[in-house]
Amino acid sequence: MYKDRRKWIGEQLCERPFISLDELFSRFPDVSQMTIRRDLDYFEKKGEAIKVRGGARSARFITEKSDNPYAQRMNVNIHAKIAVARVAAEYLEAGRSIFIDSGSTLHQMIPFIPEDEHFTFTTTSPLTAIELCRVGKGSVNLVGGRLDRDYQAVSGPQAMHFLSDLNIDIAFLCPSGLSVQSGFTGGNYGECDLKRAVIEKARKVILLMDTSKAEKSLPYTFAALSDVNILISESPLPKDLQKAAVAAGVELIVCEDQK
Repeated sequence: MYKDRRKWIGEQLCERPFISLDELFSRFPDVSQMTIRRDLDYFEKKGEAIKVRGGARSARFITEKSDNPYAQRMNVNIHAKIAVARVAAEYLEAGRSIFIDSGSTLHQMIPFIPEDEHFTFTTTSPLTAIELCRVGKGSVNLVGGRLDRDYQAVSGPQAMHFLSDLNIDIAFLCPSGLSVQSGFTGGNYGECDLKRAVIEKARKVILLMDTSKAEKSLPYTFAALSDVNILISESPLPKDLQKAAVAAGVELIVCEDQK
């Protein structure tokens, strides 16, 4: 049964840093290769594995041994992030001043930016700025200031001063958590302070969030539901959050999580 097969795979991912497709095909010869690949999709969506060429890496071992938390977040719930980013790109407006947050979900939006239109981007993420320049996706401004090692984002007084002279038409932001009581939250005070400043200046505020962050509350609130125009997620929010968002006038966009 698939439950027994997935239980075995889950146990291996807890004990070993890598499991190969060849081993899985050999151990479960009565199951199609496509089914095995779906099993790995299942564990990747749960955040327990990262699919790589020839098999999957255990997220447990990456978390314990890696010194790059941002790289870890880039690969968690990757299918949901791509689905959300694809839809978010449809809300870009040519000729506008666009702010792109440092969240890993927003980095996934880059491949979906239209090729034949001009945008002016501002971002607090050096990685996003470099990738936007590499693929030639419009003009790019990188906010100056203190670079946080874990969040890979620029914040601090210099960044706030930079924003004071910036006009923003559309801001794309990512939270680390959302709850009815606390609103949109994050774990880094400087970054949340900067997000608040961006929201105050933006004509339209769009939040991108996979629903693993729903009903989570981190230390610092940077926005209430009423501060947001559009919230894009890969599946419906919990009922209490849906009700609160609708009451606050937020447009909820649910996109399909495509694997």
